[in-house]
Amino acid sequence: METTKTETNKKEIMETMMKRMKEKIKFKKCKMTSQRQIILRAFVESPIRHMSAEEVFELVKKTAPDIGLATVYRTLDLFTQMDLLKKLDFDDGCSRYELNDRDNEGHFHHHLICLGCGKVWECEDDLLETLETILEKRLHFHTVDHQLKVYGYCEDCQKKRAEEAAKEAAAKEAE
Repeated sequence: METTKTETNKKEIMETMMKRMKEKIKFKKCKMTSQRQIILRAFVESPIRHMSAEEVFELVKKTAPDIGLATVYRTLDLFTQMDLLKKLDFDDGCSRYELNDRDNEGHFHHHLICLGCGKVWECEDDLLETLETILEKRLHFHTVDHQLKVYGYCEDCQKKRAEEAAKEAAAKEAE
């Protein structure tokens, strides 16, 4: 019974988000084509929060094989211009996109990026709030948004690195 309730709740959230996004597209005076709807739905329904154009393409071609990679790129650019998506750069040579599913202006979240496996986590805490207050008071600089990317190693990659270091040390001792 709990699973059904959870699934129903998830479906309601997805439908609410799709409705909000469709309204935003109409407000911006763009057409909500079936291809755009499929691409937008991929973001709403995907468990992957940060997707490259190629990842979006792989998802949408499962249900709509007629949508090409060029269409995905054009739609991602349009959705970014319309502020439906945020374009992210994690300094790995690949742009990623995430659903801009917040109504409020300003801060969203920060990203923790593993240098070992490339996995990205979100940190919802506003870690720079104190800095913004100082900037406002001392320099009269009003911050409207910021991005913070923290690079390091996740728990799994830390373990792998420690194991590799131990093997290297053992190999040197054996020499």
